[in-house]
Amino acid sequence: MSADGHAHDLVVIGGGVGGLVTASVAGQLGLDTVLVERENNLGGDCLHYGCVPSKTLIRSAEVAHMARQAGRFGINAQTGETDLGAVSDRVQQVVQAIQEHDDPDRFRGYGVDVVFGEASFLDPHTIVVGDRRIRGRRFVIATGSRPAVPPIDGLQDIDYWTNETVFRQRQLPARMAVLGGGPIGLELAQSFARLGSQVTVFEAAPRVLPREDPEMTAELTRLLIDEGLAIRAGAEVEQVEHIGDRGYRLRAAANGAITDFEVDAILVAAGRRPNVEALDLEAAGVILEKGYIRVDRRMRTSARHIFACGDCCGPYPFTHVAEYQAGIIIANAVFRLPKKADYRVIPWVTYTAPELAHVGLTEQQAVDQGLKVRVARFRFSDVDRALTEGAAGGMMKLIVHRGRIAGATILGPHGGELLHEVVLAMQARVRVSHLAGAVHAYPTLAQIHRRVVNTLYAGKLYSSGTRRLVRWINRLLP
Repeated sequence: MSADGHAHDLVVIGGGVGGLVTASVAGQLGLDTVLVERENNLGGDCLHYGCVPSKTLIRSAEVAHMARQAGRFGINAQTGETDLGAVSDRVQQVVQAIQEHDDPDRFRGYGVDVVFGEASFLDPHTIVVGDRRIRGRRFVIATGSRPAVPPIDGLQDIDYWTNETVFRQRQLPARMAVLGGGPIGLELAQSFARLGSQVTVFEAAPRVLPREDPEMTAELTRLLIDEGLAIRAGAEVEQVEHIGDRGYRLRAAANGAITDFEVDAILVAAGRRPNVEALDLEAAGVILEKGYIRVDRRMRTSARHIFACGDCCGPYPFTHVAEYQAGIIIANAVFRLPKKADYRVIPWVTYTAPELAHVGLTEQQAVDQGLKVRVARFRFSDVDRALTEGAAGGMMKLIVHRGRIAGATILGPHGGELLHEVVLAMQARVRVSHLAGAVHAYPTLAQIHRRVVNTLYAGKLYSSGTRRLVRWINRLLP
C-alpha cells in the first residue's frame, strides 16, 4: 500500500455539492487539497439522482399535462402520449450537460488532487482509499445519503425502484405504487401520473408531507386528487409479492382494514439514510447521533479537526443547505474564522404542481413556542396573473410576530421562486409593512406578497373608527 509522504492541508471525502464547494475554494486559495469520491464521477446525488433529474422529469410531465389540457386554453393539441425512454434520454442529456461543470480536470486545474474510491479512516489523521494511504491535517466529510428501504415483507425479493434507478426507466408502467408521501414521493408520483401512469401513494403517517403546515398539505392533497392521483394516508404497506410475469401485489393496512393492490411498478421513496458505514468513523473519533454525524454550529465533529456537511450530518437534506454549510466550513477550516451556522431562515420547496414552498415557522410551531402571532392568508384565485395562467389553485400563508415575518408557506404556481422575497425580508428582519409598501408590477404572481400583507391591515383600515376619522378630516379641511 502506497502512502503519501506528508499530511495534506485538507482532505475532502465526498464529491457532491458540499465537498465540491469546499475543495474548489481551498484549492484555488493554494491549500494542498485532496478530494475523494467513491463513485466514478463528481456531482453527487443531487446531480445524478436527485434535484437535476427530478426537475427535468417534472418538466417533461408538465409538458405532457399541458398538452392534454390544451383545450382549456383554446388550443387543439396532440394527446400528450409519453415515450418514457425519450423522457429518460432527455433527463440524462441534462445531467451530462451539467456534469461538464463537475469535470475532475476542472478541479485538478484548481490544484485539487481528485481521487476515486471508497474512503475509510485508519486513525484520526489518515484514510485509506484502495491501496493508497492519505494523511491530512483537516478533513471534511460530505458523503451524502441514499434511499432508506423500509422493512416490508417481500420487498427485498422484487425489483423495486428508488430515485437512483427511476430516471433510467424505458417503459411507462400502467399502474404504479409510490411508498412514501414525502417530497420525493409526491414529486415523482405526480410526474408519472401526468406522464400517463395510474399512481397510488401510500403514506404511513396520517397525512402526506407531515413536516409541513397541515392546512397547506390538505389543500395540496385535494388538488393532487382532483388531478387524478390516488393518495392513501395512514396506510402502511405490510407485504409485497410477485404476481404473474411482471406485476406485484401490495397488502396495505389502514384503519384496521387490509386491502390488496395490484401494480406494475413500485417506487420506494420512504426517506433517506446517511452514507457513513464505510468510513469507520470510530477509528477517527467521530461520534454519530441517531445515525448522523454529530456536528456543532461550526460544522465540527467530535474530532475538532474533522468537519462534516450535507445529508450525512443534517439537519436538512437539501443541496442549498449543504452548500451553505460548506461556506461555514470554509470560514472555520480555511480562514480560521469562528463562523456559526444559523438555520433560522432556511427555505425549502416541494416541486409538485402547484409548488409548496416554506420558510421559517409554521402556525403550529409558533403556537408551540408560545409566540403571539397574526396569520394572514390570500388565495391565488384572487391574483389576476394566476387566473391568466390557468393556475389559480393554492394560497399564501404568512405568520407574523411583532410586526415581522416568523414564517411563510406558499402553495401555488412558481411558489419556490416567489418565496425568496420573504426569505430576504426575514434575513434582513424587514418589517412586514415594507412588503405592502413595495410596488409590485402588475400583473405578476408576486403581487400576492402585497395582497396577503394588506389583509393584516384591512380590518383596522375600514373600521368604524377610521371611517369616522376620514369623515371628520374631509369636513374640517376644504
